[in-house]
Amino acid sequence: MRKIIVLTFVTLDGVMQAPGGPQEDTDGGFEYGGWVVPHFDERIGAIMHEQMTVPLDLLLGRKTYEIFASYWPTHEGEWPGINSATKYVVSDTRTDSLWDNTVFIKDNVVEEICRMKQQDGPDLQVHGSSQLLQTLFKHDLVDDLWIKIFPITLGTGKRLFGEGTMPAAFKLTHSEPTPSGVIVARYERAGEVKTGSFGA
Repeated sequence: MRKIIVLTFVTLDGVMQAPGGPQEDTDGGFEYGGWVVPHFDERIGAIMHEQMTVPLDLLLGRKTYEIFASYWPTHEGEWPGINSATKYVVSDTRTDSLWDNTVFIKDNVVEEICRMKQQDGPDLQVHGSSQLLQTLFKHDLVDDLWIKIFPITLGTGKRLFGEGTMPAAFKLTHSEPTPSGVIVARYERAGEVKTGSFGA
């Protein structure tokens, strides 16, 4: 069985939109694109390299796929093996491939992703893909969260957890602060949400 692992940059108030550059995603008039750059230190780079060079396939939304496909095919030295990995792309508009080993998922998205999880093969990493993430959270399909929490608030923008997220418990398996103040955390799915009360 394959895991779905979400890797994301997020602000303290939960925004994940356009971390890498001003023109990455301007939906909604978003003006803060590139907010990770001032805090991206050597340690974050090393962690990202470690996380991205394990055996993997990618599960991406269309917009993230197009961004990745414009860069990574000619920069495999920075991400060894990425061109040979399978890229599963959820899109109801794009059908033409921009990158080797691309498979499009258009219909019965949840059922198809569930089927993929049951197959043998490398884990499925999700980068960016804010709209796809909402579908995954709504249907409780995320197994692990590998999050980098940046010490800023933006007040606006697409958020990691939007409407429709199912109640779910996670267990912290690793945490580390970086020199620039980013908290790197790994969580794995851990059953149902438990409640209680203080006192009698």
